Amino acid sequence: MRTEDVLAAVATGLWRWDNASGTVALDSEAARLLGLPAEPVVLPEVAVRSRFHPVDWNEIKAIVDLAVAEGTLAEARLRIVDADGRVLRTVRSRSKPVPTATAHDRIDYELIGTVQEIAEPQPGTTAAHTPITGDWRRSREAFLLDAGRALAEARSTAEVLRVAASLSMPGFSPDGLAVFGVDGDRLSIIGHHGHGPGDETPFTEMRLDTAYPAAEVVRTGRAVYLPTSEEYKRRFPATWKLAEPFGRSSWAFVPLIVAGRTMGAWMAAFKHPVSFSPDERSVLTTVARMLAQALQRAGVTESERELTTGLQRSMMPQLGPEVPGMQIAARYVPTGGGLQVGGDWYDMIPLPSGRFALVIGDVQGHDVRAAGLMGQLRIAVRAYASEGHRPDAVLSRASRFLAGLCSSQEKDGPRGYADGYGGGYGGGYGGGHDGGHDGRYSGGHDGGSAHPYADGGYAGGPDPDYTSPRFATCLYMECDPRTGRLEVARAGHPDPVVRMTDGTVLMRPTAGGLPLGIVPDTDYPTTRFTLEPGETLMLCTDGLIETGGHDLDTGWARLRAVLEAEDPAAGGPEAGGPDAGHLEKLADLLVQAVHGPSSHHTTGPLADRREDDIAVVLLCREGAGCGCGASVSPHTRPARRTVLTVAQAEPERISGARRQVRELLHDWADPDQVDSAELMVSEMVTNVLTHTDGDALLVAEAVGELGTRRLRVEVADSSDELPHKRHPGEMASSGRGVLLMEMLADAWGVDPRGEGKSIWFELREQAKAEDSDG
Repeated sequence: MRTEDVLAAVATGLWRWDNASGTVALDSEAARLLGLPAEPVVLPEVAVRSRFHPVDWNEIKAIVDLAVAEGTLAEARLRIVDADGRVLRTVRSRSKPVPTATAHDRIDYELIGTVQEIAEPQPGTTAAHTPITGDWRRSREAFLLDAGRALAEARSTAEVLRVAASLSMPGFSPDGLAVFGVDGDRLSIIGHHGHGPGDETPFTEMRLDTAYPAAEVVRTGRAVYLPTSEEYKRRFPATWKLAEPFGRSSWAFVPLIVAGRTMGAWMAAFKHPVSFSPDERSVLTTVARMLAQALQRAGVTESERELTTGLQRSMMPQLGPEVPGMQIAARYVPTGGGLQVGGDWYDMIPLPSGRFALVIGDVQGHDVRAAGLMGQLRIAVRAYASEGHRPDAVLSRASRFLAGLCSSQEKDGPRGYADGYGGGYGGGYGGGHDGGHDGRYSGGHDGGSAHPYADGGYAGGPDPDYTSPRFATCLYMECDPRTGRLEVARAGHPDPVVRMTDGTVLMRPTAGGLPLGIVPDTDYPTTRFTLEPGETLMLCTDGLIETGGHDLDTGWARLRAVLEAEDPAAGGPEAGGPDAGHLEKLADLLVQAVHGPSSHHTTGPLADRREDDIAVVLLCREGAGCGCGASVSPHTRPARRTVLTVAQAEPERISGARRQVRELLHDWADPDQVDSAELMVSEMVTNVLTHTDGDALLVAEAVGELGTRRLRVEVADSSDELPHKRHPGEMASSGRGVLLMEMLADAWGVDPRGEGKSIWFELREQAKAEDSDG
């Protein structure tokens, strides 16, 4: 009897599916089972596909792809439908993919197998779901969706392994898992679950040529399924003794493949017998592919994190040796996205004169190039400072250095720099660069596409972002630790902030110039003032102020509340006086005020708020009230004092003088007196700039206990001409300054000096009349 007759007698047909040519050869029985005339025929693939239920065709395609990858049989159930979509019968197919070479030397496959009728469902019924396409498939799809989402969210190798260990596969959950990696010519254990400590020892450092299932999977790239312990012993007798003590019944070793490269193997072991049907193999293979991709992503992420963290740590200096009489604290937090590197930096530089310098700066951008420029600029500033140059000379040389550095990088880049530079400079800095806070950072120089050159002439080229010019803001401060005298030069950077001994916080206006690198030859004026004992100075980048949707004003108000709320003597007497780590605690509080505690620096709902790098430096001169030195005497309230110079070329800083006085009197009992003091200061400084050729030096001091304080304000200039009392008419535009002081001040006067004069007034704090009457 012929083979064809035997197969026909048991309702089994033969087919040969040529994937390369897209044709299917059927014998007479196979044609009959597919609802065609019972005769041998060769049909196009589309004609055969039309006979399968579309849901089942999707299933068999995935099963065939799996069999091709693993070199196993493809088994599936198929519903045969007629032209109206009614199910005629259900058949089972068993096929073997055979690799073939095409005309273009490409490897394809030919599917050779059988088609056999089975009893369900009954002919003539509608396309009802079979067990293959029913609830199990829906559970499998839901499981794969959940597993894919969980593995995609894992950010480290440990998290990936934890997710893999928690997977509960529908209908067959493994009780033992292991992930093998490749280390040269040996296996390594990346992680395991369901085993005791030390159980992995025999499998670590195992050579790849060992007769062990995981080693074979790595060598061949094909899965190994062992449904019984007898199968394991038969195929791998040399290593069966290693697996036997675990008491498992079935094992699946699936390759971890990414981009065609086998990076390891995944083992799923079962205590109950598993037959590893095509559907079960499909689930295991899909999970293995997702696991391989998750492990690769986690490995890349961990490598990048290690690289960028090491890069940033190598570039960020440690604070220098202890300074007698002063305490210093600093923090740096990189941006939340990207490579975790940026252009912010700080530095402490010992100087030959016995003094030291503090530097804080911010290179435009928070990418690798910004970090590279930051490192070079930091080294240049340190070199210039160590040579003994004054603050203005250090910044001038640094600006020339950065401009030359960017121009050399831009030389081989795309054309159009001039147009982009002109448009960006005019738009980004049109508000004036050295007065108060009037718009000099308004463009947000750290935002990638928001920098001033974004609309410049870079229409093409290899990498416009790399070759485009960049600038940097910087503040350089030289400090004498014995006297507390500070000399500050500023290049487009936020002004320093001073916290006084009684908790009052003032932003100290300083003269400044353009950011570094914009115009090579730029002058940077120097501002001098004294940090009194017990006062704390804060330097920061704009990321600390503007992060979280704040502008300069609202961001400064947020930080001011933190600085004023912190009590330096929180340690109390039982803790040995003021908290010795007060400055470190204050630095942490400032960073937490922007985006939450340190536990949220990498994950959590606050991570998205980290759109800019943050650098902050705190300098405290030890003394009463600072938290670093002696406690404040409960019977003595320290004086508040501020000093400000308004130059002839900077009339816009008159508004800064008014703001200084108002902040100095933020808790004054009578708001009308605060308005009066602000008005008189404005008149006095304006008169100096209008009627003399010199600068105005403002000194304001408030002394005494709350409610009975005395404010004294002096404005000195170099002119010997004394003010005269006038009687201006209604339409006069000047001449009211002396009259205002007579009306508003409790006392006022003019003191001649060796050079010039000093005009002063005093106000004595008192509650408003209606408050006292009440």
